[in-house]
Amino acid sequence: IAPVAVLTKPYPCPGSCAYCPNEKDVPTSYLANEPAVMRAIRCQYDPYRQVVLRLKALENNGHEPNKIEIIVIGGTWSYLPTKYKYWYILNCFAAANNYAKLLLPENQAEESRLKLSPKLVRSLKAPYSPNLKIDELKRLLAQAQKKNTKATHRIIGLTLETRPDYINQEELLEMRRLGATRVEIGVQAIDDEILKINHRGHGTLAIAQATKLLKDYGFKVTYHFMPALPGSNPKKDYEMFQELFSNPNYQPDQIKFYPTVVTKGSLLYRWYKQGKYKPYTDQELEELIAQCKAIVPPYVRIIRLIRDIPGESIIAGNLVTNLRQVMQQKGIKCNCIRCREIKDKPMDIKRAKLTIQEYPASGGQEYFLSYNSPDNKSLYGFCRLRLSNNSPIAPALIRELHVYGQLVPVGGDKKVQHSGLGKKLMQAAEKMA
Repeated sequence: IAPVAVLTKPYPCPGSCAYCPNEKDVPTSYLANEPAVMRAIRCQYDPYRQVVLRLKALENNGHEPNKIEIIVIGGTWSYLPTKYKYWYILNCFAAANNYAKLLLPENQAEESRLKLSPKLVRSLKAPYSPNLKIDELKRLLAQAQKKNTKATHRIIGLTLETRPDYINQEELLEMRRLGATRVEIGVQAIDDEILKINHRGHGTLAIAQATKLLKDYGFKVTYHFMPALPGSNPKKDYEMFQELFSNPNYQPDQIKFYPTVVTKGSLLYRWYKQGKYKPYTDQELEELIAQCKAIVPPYVRIIRLIRDIPGESIIAGNLVTNLRQVMQQKGIKCNCIRCREIKDKPMDIKRAKLTIQEYPASGGQEYFLSYNSPDNKSLYGFCRLRLSNNSPIAPALIRELHVYGQLVPVGGDKKVQHSGLGKKLMQAAEKMA
């Protein structure tokens, strides 16, 4: 899958979290010198232009971005105006549908170096106007989604980022209409006192309720987890991480570690200057992450170990940008999906073993069906099946189906992708359901 991250326009945030920076003309919690933000600023936050230029950069770097996951970031998606949300996603689909027909300059690896003529720049503006009526935007989006199912560049995943306390049934129905498949929520900590100290604006009850609703509506769930927050310590962080997978109220599918850092423009910066906050040392943070990686369940994917904040913006806190590599060099073992997924190793499809793991989660039963290498060390593909009588969508839901290996274009027939493992996983899930 080719990930394409795009940013929404700067917009007020309903929260006032202590750790979030606030820069002018940048979405809350983001910094102007973060790579994804710099790309968005160059594109004037235009979704169409962001998608097109990102696809071009991926292509120039040797990728075939035929299967795209659009990752929409920029703060609390659910707080944005409804009309803007439909306009934004409509133009993302339009970019994917039109990309194959666009004549763009060749051999330029980065968007910033693309030699775009004024005429071409004008042509890359979002083709659909934000002034269209909401009903018209919905109609056009449905058309674009249908067209995309047969396009050369298909959006097979759409991720939205929001707060747990903004998740409700109406919001999730809208997300489904938009085509969302995964939702990232800022959990940060599962301790009411820590959340209160950091002015989060909600407690653990909102996190549990949001998680349940997301799963019952068929979404993949990603948690943002923030070690080293004010009010916490390494021991407490580790206990919270343990509870994420021992308490059925949580059980996220994916984790992003965002170790707390001090940046200007945040309340945390003032606390740090006043001596009220002290970040973890590199050793404390590395030991904590090693402990967490050692207990992560095999049905969970750790997406990130740090957030991509440039070092010059970090006043205090973690400055190690390659924590994942540091962990590997120290021989830290991790059983997460990312660490086990097959990459370019030899694959023995005929001897692939089907494994089924069951665990309770949010009032339902989750089944993680996976095909693994004969020695069980490499993951070929998996399926997340949820059985729950509480779901308003269906009592049996496939929340994710993913086959690994080198990306193969749609219709390809080489390597592990498109070799039939996905069909086998679906058949096994259907039989269980």
